[in-house]
Amino acid sequence: MTATTRSPLHPHIAEVTERIRARSQDLRQAYLDTVAHWQRQGTQREHMSCANLAHTFAASPADDKLAIKALRAPNVGIVTAYNDMLSAHQPYASYPDQIKAAARAAGGVAQVAGGVPAMCDGITQGNEGMELSLFSRDVIAMATAVALSHQTFDAALCLGICDKIVPGLLIGALQFGHLPVVFVPAGPMRSGLPNDRKAKVRQEYAQGKVDRAALLEAESASYHSAGTCTFYGTANSNQMLMEIMGLQLPGSAFVPPDDPLRAALTDEATRRALAMSAQGAEPTVLAQIVDERAIVNGIVGLLATGGSTNHTLHLVAMARAAGLRIDWTDFAELSEVVPLMTRIYPNGTADVNHFHAAGGMGFLIRELLDAGLLHPDVATVAGPGLAHYTREPWLQDGRLAWRDTPADSGDLTVLRPAREPFSADGGLKLLQGNLGRSVIKVSAVKPEHRHVRAPAVVVDDPAELIAQFKAGQLERDLVAVLRHQGPQANGMPELHTLTPVLGVLQDRGFHVALVTDGRMSGASGKVPAAIHLSPEALAGGAIARLRNGDIIELDAHAGRLVVELSDDELAARPLETADLSAHQRGCGRELFATFRRQASRAEAGGSALFPEI
Repeated sequence: MTATTRSPLHPHIAEVTERIRARSQDLRQAYLDTVAHWQRQGTQREHMSCANLAHTFAASPADDKLAIKALRAPNVGIVTAYNDMLSAHQPYASYPDQIKAAARAAGGVAQVAGGVPAMCDGITQGNEGMELSLFSRDVIAMATAVALSHQTFDAALCLGICDKIVPGLLIGALQFGHLPVVFVPAGPMRSGLPNDRKAKVRQEYAQGKVDRAALLEAESASYHSAGTCTFYGTANSNQMLMEIMGLQLPGSAFVPPDDPLRAALTDEATRRALAMSAQGAEPTVLAQIVDERAIVNGIVGLLATGGSTNHTLHLVAMARAAGLRIDWTDFAELSEVVPLMTRIYPNGTADVNHFHAAGGMGFLIRELLDAGLLHPDVATVAGPGLAHYTREPWLQDGRLAWRDTPADSGDLTVLRPAREPFSADGGLKLLQGNLGRSVIKVSAVKPEHRHVRAPAVVVDDPAELIAQFKAGQLERDLVAVLRHQGPQANGMPELHTLTPVLGVLQDRGFHVALVTDGRMSGASGKVPAAIHLSPEALAGGAIARLRNGDIIELDAHAGRLVVELSDDELAARPLETADLSAHQRGCGRELFATFRRQASRAEAGGSALFPEI
């Protein structure tokens, strides 16, 4: 199917988009009014006192100092998540100098406006630091706002990759929606040990079949160099989102850090930020790009690729920061018409490098556009219209150029056309019932495992379930219920330490599932997991009334999650409490007490900055 035969916008996509627009009208208008107010103020440097202005360029090189002083060049603020412990962010070390040089060559200047923290869930997994993970998004949002609050910039570049960093950067940047903002990725590491082989070693270690040395060797062969982890978790879902929402350059998401094309794309991102400034040839501000159409395009991309369940939290919060109200029902209704077009680990054996080589984002976006499943008429950092994103970048005689994405997928086991998908509907589902509302990622779950009815094994700590597994007490059909893991209880940590254990039980032929008010993220795998259960236990959710042996039914096909008790029986039970004092002490957790107290329900984005919607 070519652009000349492109289908009109699917009526279901149009209906959901219109519903979001209508329900958000008051909030969105208030946001746009604020943006318009700051746009009318013009370049803030013009209104600064001489003392204030002198502070802004005191440490700048002589030529940059003259340009800022004379107010003759647009100034780009760089907000960076650089640190050299995390492989995904280590490449950003050299970006500020490169961006400054590119800005000067294009007639502008650039300054590092500030840094934001970047923590890795892969490092804190199963440890106390994980309890700060979700809340770090709001810290990043505030740090982004602090960086831009000097109001001396005409545009901004956001340098971030991973789980909470990109959502936090966008939430913070949206407070400055009157500025052009371009996201600048750094790309994934080259493929190492295949992710499915790594997962097998993890299961073998959980069963005691291999030792810690063998496990560390496998992990090191998988995570082996600079760049983003290659599986399709939240980090790479972030990159997909920024591209399909028009917030970073076409085809830039999955170019590795050591590819010469990477540097060319970073230079171009700088030039685009300058061109989009009020002094540039194509003034375009962030608030124009992030509207209800872009948010729907992001959800469609998430569904079509089987992306991270974390974005059922982050997209809600990002939309809210732009004055838009979305909820899980929107995800579920869009999932009914959006096909699953990719198989990237954990939804398959390929990694993001294989996806990129098969046609990547350009192929995906063109197919979705041709099927009428994306809004084409959006503003983007590449120019008006999402059609820009059906092209791919390449180096022609050493210079950045653009060409049409190949018509056919390079690997149909990884990336398929919209008319021949892996599944007719999307990779995420909404589950509802007398336990509340939750989400499940089904793209990696085989159809025969999507319906589980079994007795509950109820615990309040992942270590309890792991101990029962090691003691041989879980050799049966079961639904593992892990509660008191919500944002108010302990920050809603990811619970991947349970994945190998539950995977082993499933491989042994048992029907198993997980129900929790915690998170599993983009690495959610082959075991059905009802996550983000809302209301959480600490907020009086029904999960706090469950007992060992209760029969629970999880049916992803029908969208049901129920305990087989009458409403009266369930309501008559007292709420079980847990000793959460250990979650309030040490590892910086005291500093996050306010976040825990103010944290919204999961469906509202799990955010303290943007509570109930």
